[in-house]
Amino acid sequence: MKVLIIGSGGREHALAWKITQSPLLTKLFVAPGNAGISKVAECLSINAEDIQGLLSFAKKEAIDLTIVGPEAPLVAGITDLFQNEGLRIFGPSKAAAQIEGSKAFAKDLMTRFSIPTADYEIFSNVNEAKHFVIETEMPVVIKADGLAAGKGVAICHSSQEAVGALTQMMVEGVFGDSGKKVVIEKVLEGEEISILALCDGEKIIPLASAQDHKRAYDNDKGPNTGGMGAYSPCLQIPDEKVKEYVDLTIRPVVQGMAREGTPYRGILYAGLMITKQGPFVLEYNCRFGDPETQAILPRLKSDLLPVLAEIASGSLQTESLEWHEKACMAVVLASGGYPGFYRKGFPIQGLSAVSYSEDVFVFHAATILNPNGECITSGGRVLAVAALGDNLRQAHDRAYQAITHLRFEGSYYRRDIGRKTLEVFR
Repeated sequence: MKVLIIGSGGREHALAWKITQSPLLTKLFVAPGNAGISKVAECLSINAEDIQGLLSFAKKEAIDLTIVGPEAPLVAGITDLFQNEGLRIFGPSKAAAQIEGSKAFAKDLMTRFSIPTADYEIFSNVNEAKHFVIETEMPVVIKADGLAAGKGVAICHSSQEAVGALTQMMVEGVFGDSGKKVVIEKVLEGEEISILALCDGEKIIPLASAQDHKRAYDNDKGPNTGGMGAYSPCLQIPDEKVKEYVDLTIRPVVQGMAREGTPYRGILYAGLMITKQGPFVLEYNCRFGDPETQAILPRLKSDLLPVLAEIASGSLQTESLEWHEKACMAVVLASGGYPGFYRKGFPIQGLSAVSYSEDVFVFHAATILNPNGECITSGGRVLAVAALGDNLRQAHDRAYQAITHLRFEGSYYRRDIGRKTLEVFR
């Protein structure tokens, strides 16, 4: 089977790494890929958002299955485009991808399908939004309606802070058109977890649970990022609870969207806050999580490729997935200044020093090769070091031991990924 993966991040490296283990694979292409992905696949100089260019390549090479990593091409309609040309592609339609493409759409969908979520208001007028935050009780969360690479969220503890966030989003346009409309909702307190499930429009297969760490710095301080690390499984969420949460937050979406004529086929990611009152949905994503994928896929024993191909064909035949008992932890090495301004083009030292084994992996997220063949940084989240262990403590120790070998100018990483869980489950 000839496969094309679209994307260039750590998620796509983890997907490529897993797909290359399938006996069904004959050739793997990744567009555009990165320096790490180039070790396991042929990288193409086609941007992930150039959906016409990707279509032309897939038709020319007679690609059997295309797997879409990032959300932007899905929201732009790449699935519809490929399917109209008779090509198999894994990912939801443009209409279904609005579940991530518009937070207002997602919140209204949750209300319609009786899915627990925080109380919210939607605003397109900045003055009305500012009046609302001045009059409402703090704290609140302000979210840019459209895509913002995981960074379009502001948690505001005062009216002044909220007014400032609204000015940045709706007037100054820090997130472009994505911030012209905003969702303002109450802050929820609890434990945040990620639940991902494979869906064919009717059937659902949950993946292993994971917990992401969104804030830039230790102790959940600093601005929101795309994710600074993750681990799997969530020890605080037993398997029977995962099933319960899937039934409460994912199954109603799949059933409801099918009833409304917009079947959801692909991976559906629910970001949940587990409160004293139970789980509430913070957001839905229409693609594999990043960095959750880097922590989940090393634990997957089953062959992923035929499952994705079944969904792309419209009918999920696989009944369940087989998982390793081991835990996995992934820690992100980021550029200094991320998620704000950062510089790139720095040589990465120590890649050859990491003791690669079946239990330690370095997934590249923002790397390229310079003309001298040297691996250099090309973005904010540069690498994710993932490690398996017989338990979460062992996975933690292996990941952090490995990441000490890696460095580049200005690099930093959180030193407390999974710490709260380890303190509870000693």
